[in-house]
Amino acid sequence: MTVDLRTRYLGLELRSPLVCSSSPYTGDLATARRMERAGAGAIVLPSLFEEEILNEEIQLTRALEAGTNQFAEALDYFPAIDSIPSPSDRYVELIAIYKRELRIPVIASLNAATPGGWVRYARQIQQAGADALELNLYHLVADPRMTAADREAMDLELIRAVRAVVTIPVTIKLSPFYSALAGFAVGAVSAGADGLVMFNRFYQPDLDLDTFDVVNRVELSHSSELRQPLRWIAILRPILGPGVSLAATSGVHSGTDAVKALFVGADVAMMTSAILKHGPEFVHTVEQELVEWLETREYESVSQLRGAATAATMGDPTAFERANYMATLHSWSTPPELATA
Repeated sequence: MTVDLRTRYLGLELRSPLVCSSSPYTGDLATARRMERAGAGAIVLPSLFEEEILNEEIQLTRALEAGTNQFAEALDYFPAIDSIPSPSDRYVELIAIYKRELRIPVIASLNAATPGGWVRYARQIQQAGADALELNLYHLVADPRMTAADREAMDLELIRAVRAVVTIPVTIKLSPFYSALAGFAVGAVSAGADGLVMFNRFYQPDLDLDTFDVVNRVELSHSSELRQPLRWIAILRPILGPGVSLAATSGVHSGTDAVKALFVGADVAMMTSAILKHGPEFVHTVEQELVEWLETREYESVSQLRGAATAATMGDPTAFERANYMATLHSWSTPPELATA
């Protein structure tokens, strides 16, 4: 028996539910080819950050204007430069190259900071030929004058603004920290989102105790981090219905992790840390584990598995809610060596 791994995500037909999510690896064409050969269903490019674009433009302008009009005889030394490629120019060129060289869908990733940035770069990404667009909503609300309702209203307006200027599928990579996540998810879909990615993994600052400087430390995920996406996909799948694409990310390191994501209703399981740790070919290893699990239990396709354990299909729907918290606490048992101490 051959297991049918095909799935639909954002209206795109994928050969596999295993998607390589945004990382330094997906920004390198040679590595992207290796991911494709290993069986990836789609690739999400590294994020285009508006702040990086603006910073490069500012630095370039300063460099080009240094000494302007101070030495008249120097004005004709070099010819005028009409334009220099910006990060956004390089990004859209990367999309065009990937679309030319790869057979699997290419999903762009945008992390903008202003309404104008979202709209401007989303339009450029579509024109470059991206199959879909992933919007990263990440805001640290440190202003005490801004309420949760204010921030959510701004995010929903951003989604509407992007949806108004592009026709390609748009998915939203969410933070798990919304005060009423289910309500916001429904609002995002109403604003025009075709799908949701759960969840954006935020890297927290650390401190160097010798210099007292804030330092950045990248720590790869582990399988236990998949529990939060599993909970919310299980809750949201019956609420949003089959027409909305859902992706699980953070913590997919094995075929059984992918099985869990599909079980609760995800259309795809996204991988980043596992690939960074083990290399692009690890996609094939996870696929083999997924196929073996399905074959052993006589599943013919991933569609048979999907959504079998949502909040609507479980015997106890509260298992994904507060009852789970209490049951987990009560499940703790003291190790024998400590109980007799």
